[in-house]
Amino acid sequence: EEAIIRIAGMQKTAQVSLSPRALLVFCADNGVVAQGVTQTDQSVTAIVTENFTLGKTSSCVMAKKAGVDLIPVDIGVAKEMKIPGLLQEKIRMGTDDLTRGPAMRREEAIQAMETGIRLARRLAEKGYRAIATGEMGIGNTTTSAAVAAVLLGRDPSDVTGVGAGLPAKGLIRKVEAIRRGIAVNRPDAGDPLDVLAKVGGLDLAGIAGAFLGGASAGVPVIIDGFISAAAALVAVRLCPVCADYMLASHVSAEPAGQMLLDALGHRAILHAGMCLGEGTGAVALFPVLDMGLAVYEQMSSFSDIKVEPYTDFKKEEALCSHS
Repeated sequence: EEAIIRIAGMQKTAQVSLSPRALLVFCADNGVVAQGVTQTDQSVTAIVTENFTLGKTSSCVMAKKAGVDLIPVDIGVAKEMKIPGLLQEKIRMGTDDLTRGPAMRREEAIQAMETGIRLARRLAEKGYRAIATGEMGIGNTTTSAAVAAVLLGRDPSDVTGVGAGLPAKGLIRKVEAIRRGIAVNRPDAGDPLDVLAKVGGLDLAGIAGAFLGGASAGVPVIIDGFISAAAALVAVRLCPVCADYMLASHVSAEPAGQMLLDALGHRAILHAGMCLGEGTGAVALFPVLDMGLAVYEQMSSFSDIKVEPYTDFKKEEALCSHS
């Protein structure tokens, strides 16, 4: 109910609509994988990116079931990807290793963010009424944890998890890589673009742009999991009002999942221990929203069935406490 009310406000109409809807999946590689922070190499990014165009990923299956148009975007895969069905928006062939210097130049981070803004606004112009966010990029839980650590003012060990799976020694290596990256680059927590460029990723930048673009067009944009939430915080730190156009789908199983939602001022609707990414959590929210919208449109009111409305005791108690 609360989500449908918020969407009505975003769309500025009581005639809420959630269709057509799309999932933007930003695909990019991260140079920090050279530090052994993942259990696979970055070649997997290109493989999964191609699978998006073939309808073979988890998010593809879920998107089809939920009536969502999945749009994969190559914003920085470290391989030439001339594949039908893949949007060609490559800024560069993956980022640099953030433990040795900035992941990318500030101008590249801005370019990636502008790409996300443009794609979200284009969808709005085509009549899309809701946008979900997703990503694919080996090493992007490392970059997201680095961004979260800086923006939340937390130690890397507090916000870093195993991602797609790491042994205990691997997690220690991942935390140390983030710690080195922050020490080497000294990102300015008061400058979200500086943080994004120095320790973030192209996929994060694209998603952050999608949040900004959706907000500017009055279209709700759904936060997926950890990576999407980190990108959302970048967007909100740049433009606080865009938080009003976000919906939190679920709480990521990563340590910083709830921390990021708290910082954004959002409460997740789903609690399913999800940590797959790709936009799966964001897509999973649509059937719940569909049911909420159906109730909003079709359910009888108290006056329709001639029943005295229930008393809202919480509201009465709140009023009494202020009188």
